[in-house]
Amino acid sequence: LVFEAKGNVWAQILMILFSILYGVISFRFRYWGEMITYLGMTLPMAVWSTVTWLKNPSKENGSEVAIQTLARRHLALLAVSSTAAVTAVFYCILKSLDTPNLFFSTVSVITSFLAAALTMLRSSYYAMGYAANDVVLIVLWVMASMENPAYIPVAVNFAIFLLNDLYGFVSWKKREVLQTA
Repeated sequence: LVFEAKGNVWAQILMILFSILYGVISFRFRYWGEMITYLGMTLPMAVWSTVTWLKNPSKENGSEVAIQTLARRHLALLAVSSTAAVTAVFYCILKSLDTPNLFFSTVSVITSFLAAALTMLRSSYYAMGYAANDVVLIVLWVMASMENPAYIPVAVNFAIFLLNDLYGFVSWKKREVLQTA
C-alpha cells in the first residue's frame, strides 16, 4: 500500500496478487460480491491501471505516475455507471446468490468500483474511494468474525488499509500540488 500512496506502479502489481488471495478468502465465507468484485473487476482494472500508470510517468519522478485531474465527463460517467448500473446489477446478482449481509456487500461493490476506476484514471481521489471501501469491509468482516473468529485478522487488515489509504490521499494531494506548480 505504501507503493500506492507514492504512485508507484508496483502497487498495481501487488493489487493483482491481493485480488487473487482476497477472492479465495471471500469465497470461503460466501461473500460472493467481494469475490466477484476482486476477481472480476479489481483484478482486471489493476492490470489496466498497470498499463495506464506505465504510460503516464510523472515528469518530476519517473517511478511515480502522473496525477490526472478529472473532467466533468469522468465524474458523470462514474456517477451513472457506479450508482445506477453497478448497484442494480450487483444487488440482483448478490441477492440471487444468497450473499450474507447483502446491503453492505452491495455498498462494497459500489465503493470498490469507484476506487478502482479512480485508480485507473490516476485521480488522487482513488484513496478516498478505497477508504470508503475499507470502512464497509471492516463492517463486513466484523460481522463475519461474529460467526467465525478466524476472520478477525481480515477486519484488522482493512483497518490498516484504511489508515494507509488516508495517508495515500494526503500524499497524492501533496504530489498533485507539486505537479501543477
